[in-house]
Amino acid sequence: MEHRKRMHAERLPYKDRELIIEGPIPAEVVSRLTLHHDLDAFRRPAEQHKALIEISELEEGRIIAARDGEIIVGYVTFHYPDELERWSEGGMEDLIELGAVEVADEYRSLGLSKRMIQTAFAAEQLENAIVYTTEYYWHWDLEGTGLNVWEYRTMMENLMKTVGMVWFATDDEEICAHPANCLMVRIGKEVPLSSVEQFDRVRFRQRFMY
Repeated sequence: MEHRKRMHAERLPYKDRELIIEGPIPAEVVSRLTLHHDLDAFRRPAEQHKALIEISELEEGRIIAARDGEIIVGYVTFHYPDELERWSEGGMEDLIELGAVEVADEYRSLGLSKRMIQTAFAAEQLENAIVYTTEYYWHWDLEGTGLNVWEYRTMMENLMKTVGMVWFATDDEEICAHPANCLMVRIGKEVPLSSVEQFDRVRFRQRFMY
């Protein structure tokens, strides 16, 4: 599979300056930038920065970032499924996970998550891939946002819909563990039927369900 990485960038006015939303950014750029100290939802900032560098070095890896000067204030990651997860079982080269989405507290409500995700799909660079994301309520910042679990679920679903991702059924145990959890998927227009069928086999182990 060809991993198309077509750099796209835009500027967003912010206070007396501009934020840059750009990507996919190469490892050497990620390395010289600093991660905002509030970006700690998944790991400590220093460890998360290292993880972003490692993802950007992968052939299929993509880092889309929002930055304030030389400081990354938000990011979205794309990469192959973890080999220990169900989604890797099909051995699919054209199945890409939209993984972490995080924005530093003081930069929320600017629409950065939406802009970063849209940047990732710009210039039809992911039309040859099935992109999926798994949403688990225990990863959500309910306290920080003041939203309840259903409001947060609606927010995340609406965010993913901006790039054409839609809800897909699955019998995955973790997703089925709570009704707010969900699987959202976007099938690129160049994806062959054989890949769609393989993805169906991965998302349903109980064959009678599809």
